[in-house]
Amino acid sequence: MKVNVVIEKDSYGYYAFCPELKGCHSQGDTLEEVLENIKEAAQLYLETLSPEEVNEYLSKEILTTSVEVNVA
Repeated sequence: MKVNVVIEKDSYGYYAFCPELKGCHSQGDTLEEVLENIKEAAQLYLETLSPEEVNEYLSKEILTTSVEVNVA
């Protein structure tokens, strides 16, 4: 199964979270590290759910985009 992951980078490293899995997040010093960490976090999170809950949580469609805004 695929899980949506959002990754943010700041001066401390990388932060990742799964929008459909509330509270499932991780961090890492590199992109590779954060991807490994969030994959493990999502797997552990999903192990705590029933098969019905897994289907419900992962059936959400999540779209991302960017928009241009004016900054004064």
